[in-house]
Amino acid sequence: MAEETLILLDFWPSMYGMRCRIALAEKEIDYEYREEELHLWKKSALLLETNPIHKRIPVLIHNGKPISESRVIVEYIDESWKDKSPVLLPSDPYERAQARFWVDFIDKAFYDPARKVWGTKGEEQEAARKQLVQALKVMEGVLGNKPFFGGDSFGFVDMAMIPYNSWFHSYETFGNFTIEMECPKLVPWAKRCLQKESVSKSLVDPQKLLGFVVEMRKKFGLE
Repeated sequence: MAEETLILLDFWPSMYGMRCRIALAEKEIDYEYREEELHLWKKSALLLETNPIHKRIPVLIHNGKPISESRVIVEYIDESWKDKSPVLLPSDPYERAQARFWVDFIDKAFYDPARKVWGTKGEEQEAARKQLVQALKVMEGVLGNKPFFGGDSFGFVDMAMIPYNSWFHSYETFGNFTIEMECPKLVPWAKRCLQKESVSKSLVDPQKLLGFVVEMRKKFGLE
């Protein structure tokens, strides 16, 4: 059998890329990491070839076949390496459907306002802050008093949301609010997630991300 090849096209600050890194680490799967230079507004020929529709990361290339979109990639990893523990999505059909619903909510409700919190000023920024806090409060309600979103163990929804923890410091810095004041249950939840090696080694240091955001704000003329 030919040797299996696995390549992840990624960009280090990406919360979506972090999801994929966590999933691969959870399953202890070896892969080649290839960094895209998106901060220089560059996209490699391989990225454009493997994701011609959206032209964005992450892209997982498995034996020459590309898989795009982080949610799809995580599910692909879970299904393709069924023999490797842990199982990333719930086995129960209803619970699996619920997990997919909330990951979809995170993707639709978080990204745009979160980006505007650090990437705009004035009324637009304030409106984005309120929108982001409201979305976080919804997820805090979903978490409730459970250790993790899926119950007692780290799962698909946790994997989708915990990368935002790396960005929280930047949101707080420029949005002038604190996660702990607005959504206190999310702080101990994030600490529980970070106790997992797969998470702690896959996430980006918040201070490093803050430095990246400061540079981006300068490029946007906001500093």
